[in-house]
Amino acid sequence: MAAAAEALGIPCIRIASINDDDVRDRLRDADVGALCVVAFGQLLKEPLLSEWPCINVHFSLLPAFRGAAPVERALMDGVTETGVCIMRMDAGLDTGPIASRVVVPVGENDDSGVLLDRLCTAATPALVDAFDALEAGTLTFAAQPQDGVSLAPKLTDADRQIDTARSAVELANRIRALSPHIGARLVIDGAPFKVWRARPTGEPSVPGLRNDNGRLVLGCADGALEILDLQPPSRARVPAAEFLRGYRGPLEIT
Repeated sequence: MAAAAEALGIPCIRIASINDDDVRDRLRDADVGALCVVAFGQLLKEPLLSEWPCINVHFSLLPAFRGAAPVERALMDGVTETGVCIMRMDAGLDTGPIASRVVVPVGENDDSGVLLDRLCTAATPALVDAFDALEAGTLTFAAQPQDGVSLAPKLTDADRQIDTARSAVELANRIRALSPHIGARLVIDGAPFKVWRARPTGEPSVPGLRNDNGRLVLGCADGALEILDLQPPSRARVPAAEFLRGYRGPLEIT
């Protein structure tokens, strides 16, 4: 993002903390009129929040999925729609009032990369409209609803694990939520593989991982999961059928 801004001649300030006194001095010197945050990863605090209008683009329909990973957590939950909120930041975690919201559909096979692109496309005109209204003095905000609050905490290594105690549908949602940037993790014959794409088969569960006539199928707590794309350690992502054609080891999972 910084490289793209610099290529367009937009000055960039690389900072350790947005709340540092010297950062506020630099913003004043640049005669900044407002701040906009998109997937920034830092909490803005006072006195910064009071000195400038601080606008956040949040990728969920607040108050659902407040936090660092709203796109991934929404996909893990199997939602059929999510959206974008243009909001004013306050001292809480995505608790500020909302200027506008745009509902965005979620396709059955969307991964986080596809969904994030769709959310960014929806956010762009909404953000432009918000700043036009801010400049005109007509931007208004409404408090978030009190019901429907949920959290989207930062992803951890535990979120990557493919746990066959979950259902095939749950695991398929987890895998697409972590694709294409992180990857769910399955240990096959003692080696950590990344799993990028999978689908529930609707078939009964058979314990373990098996080659079913060229399909890589994993038994789950409820039903079976067909792994479609995976990545062996230190190798490129491949379709499961191609992997099976060249693999000679036992398909043991741990």
